[in-house]
Amino acid sequence: QVQLVESGGGLVQAGGSLRLSCAASGRTFSTYAIAWFRQAPGKEREFVVAISGSGGNLGYADSVKGRFTASRDNAKNTVYLQMNSLKPEDTAVYYCAAARSSGWYYRAFQYDYWGQGTQVTVSS
Repeated sequence: QVQLVESGGGLVQAGGSLRLSCAASGRTFSTYAIAWFRQAPGKEREFVVAISGSGGNLGYADSVKGRFTASRDNAKNTVYLQMNSLKPEDTAVYYCAAARSSGWYYRAFQYDYWGQGTQVTVSS
């Protein structure tokens, strides 16, 4: 079992930055791929970024490439999402998810554990 807790969301102006954190329980954190998904009101949950257990393999959605950066600190059981140059269309609830894997996935159904989400609101 893995429990995930997101933090770091908030209200920011367009062009600003936020850093989200996803803290996980458990002693085998490095064996889990972690992904960030987001869901805006009235829209489906969409993939943002995923990072492999080692942190050496990442995948980004085209909409965030060059603006968002994921990283992880396995000693702290935490994954980070640095979000720069934020746009109003980035407004959503951001969720982190975990899956036991040597790589990473971009489909939500492939992740077994989910956090409660953190709200990110970008004003224009």
